[in-house]
This record gives sequence, C-alpha cells and structure tokens, in this order.
Amino acid sequence: MREGHRGTGPGAITPDGCAVELYSRLPVGDEPDIVTMAAPAGARILELGCGVGRVTRPLVERGFSVTAVDESAEMLARVSGARTIRSPIEDLDLGERFDDVMLASFLVHTADPEVRRGLLSTCVRHVAEGGSVLIQREGADYHTNVPRQRVDPSGFTVRIVSAQPVGDGVNSVHVEYEFPDAVWTQTFRARPLTGEQFDRALAESGLRVDRCLTEDGTWVRAVPLG
Repeated sequence: MREGHRGTGPGAITPDGCAVELYSRLPVGDEPDIVTMAAPAGARILELGCGVGRVTRPLVERGFSVTAVDESAEMLARVSGARTIRSPIEDLDLGERFDDVMLASFLVHTADPEVRRGLLSTCVRHVAEGGSVLIQREGADYHTNVPRQRVDPSGFTVRIVSAQPVGDGVNSVHVEYEFPDAVWTQTFRARPLTGEQFDRALAESGLRVDRCLTEDGTWVRAVPLG
C-alpha cells in the first residue's frame, strides 16, 4: 500500500486502496459522453489509470482506439477490447503520441506534488501536436461538503465519510461503498487545488486549460503551451 492509502472489502485491493471487484461493479457514468464531445471521431486515446475498463469499453464501442494503462495487473485483467499496458503512470514512456490523453479519477489531486508533476509530464510526453489532455478534477466543495452520500439508481450507496487534514494542504479522505451483499471502503490522501493552483500546476508541466467540458468545471480540456 502507498503511504496513507488503504482499502477493505472482498477481492484484490490495489496499492492506492481501490478494490478491483468494487470497480467492476460501478456503472458507467458520463465520462464516455464527455470524451466523445471533446475528441475527434476515431481518435487514438491514451487512458491513464484505466482501472477495470469501465470507461474503456464504451470508448472502444464508439470507435475510438484506446491504449489503457494501469499499474494493477488485477485491474488490467478485466479490460477488454483495448491495448493494455501495465505501468505506473509517472514512469510511462511509450515513444508514441496520441490525439487525446485522459487523466481521470481525480489523479491530478495526488497528495505528492512530485507525483503530480510526473503524471502531467506523462500527459505532455504523449499528446500529439494539435491534441489535448482531458483532465478530471475535484469539485470546489469536494473536501468541505462532508459527510455526504449518494444512492445510485442501480442500488448501491456511496458515502464520503470524512476529509481530515494531515498537513501540508493534504487531506485523508475516507469513502464507503455499500451494496446489498458487500461493503468496500477506501482511504486515500488528496490535495485540494484552487483554480489558481490547478492552473499553476498545469503551467509547470507545459499545459494550459483550453476550455471546461462540464458546467461544473470538473472536466477540462488542456493543451500544450505555445
């Protein structure tokens, strides 16, 4: 386990506390629609932190060519229809360029600034000229509107139980997922970023926000500086 990360529940748990079986159960959200709106038809997409392929499969079905990257062999074993690569994101160097690079799952909010720089550098290293980086970031009240919960129409409940400061602007976030037949928890460290801090972090890696892809600003399209 990474420092400050842990998970509980049935099945394999990844180094950042994610439960493979849990993520296999989660429904597809609006991510495929967001990507389809932002990426050209048939684009080559590099999906960083693909997990079990929850978003990968719908993108492939829509005609995109997806290269899916994750550090967990157990997660990648459940991905179908796409080229898969096992690697920590910050170490990835494929020697290829893609029309669009995806950095979802709030990965940009990793607690370690050096890891964040590594993630964004990987994005820049792999985006083609004229391409874009599609980044998911936290909502403004993600760490302050707690506890909160949401009941999914498919029948499970997700609770953000707490977000406790642990120093240096980092919070320890505890989440519970309750299904009728199983419960999973995940605890991880995340760094809230103001809009100014987010823009500065992107600029340090040679990126800038081109436009927001969602009304709440949680998805943005970034492009290389220049």
